[in-house]
Amino acid sequence: MAAQLEKSENELADARELVLVDDPEMSAEAAQEVGRLERTIADLEARLKPALLPHDPLDDRNAIIEIRAGTGGDEAALFAADLYRMYTRFIERAGWRRETISYSEGTLGGVKEAIFKVSGDGAFGAMRWESGVHRVQRVPATETQGRIHTSAATVAVLPEAEEVDVKIEDKDLRIDVFRSSGPGGQSVNTTDSAVRITHLPTGLVVSQQDQKSQLQNKLKAMEVLRARLLDLRVSEMEAERSKMRKSQVGTGDRSAKIRTYNYPQSRITDHRIGYTTHDLSGVMDGHIDPLIEALKLADVEEQLGG
Repeated sequence: MAAQLEKSENELADARELVLVDDPEMSAEAAQEVGRLERTIADLEARLKPALLPHDPLDDRNAIIEIRAGTGGDEAALFAADLYRMYTRFIERAGWRRETISYSEGTLGGVKEAIFKVSGDGAFGAMRWESGVHRVQRVPATETQGRIHTSAATVAVLPEAEEVDVKIEDKDLRIDVFRSSGPGGQSVNTTDSAVRITHLPTGLVVSQQDQKSQLQNKLKAMEVLRARLLDLRVSEMEAERSKMRKSQVGTGDRSAKIRTYNYPQSRITDHRIGYTTHDLSGVMDGHIDPLIEALKLADVEEQLGG
């Protein structure tokens, strides 16, 4: 790609000289060629920029994604279900594997909370940009007057942690067991298989009841806890780094509203970079690649001081 850039730059220099010749026809053709080459060079430079930065090894990790319904009641849970479906389709197209860790249904087919692991090359590097508050503006199915409501769901994307990343001492944990609740098979409510783990130094709490045995629930809960502890450390480093930067593209600040999905106008706007697309149906069907690529490029330019 670098060789292609050098070739295009040489061709551009030649074309600019031809613009100055006395032959009007040749000059006009050269001017068109200048425009084409300038667009090609800009595209090549944009694609080469990420190579100028050191690679973040976390980008190669698997990701743990947590989706939760926010403000807006049933409509927020329905929107959380829409986001879950959107990511599921994106993950399928990427050829990655999705493993459900925890899933809590809301009413009307919505989702109160969904936690799942995405396994695949570069999963965290792509999905990390989805962390934050997602806001939807639309007429809910339950609305009889046709009024537009605003609801929200939160998304947290954590890098999968390995045991060497985060050392957890037994003395720092409080583990409680209780009976599983909700729909399920014959084992539900008959044994104390659900697990709640509290990490005392940070106050982080992870509950897990979706697996069949207490041991499986404990293993899954520990996996989520390790990811959250690593994410806590990464977020602190990102916040420190962002003090020197203009925006919050890469801070992982999940209290920030990052994106609005406006159904009446078929419009999605990412507020971190001012990016707007009117392909709402495509995005909700899992075609979030343009958003991710725009966010990646904005982060690269920010780090390069662009």
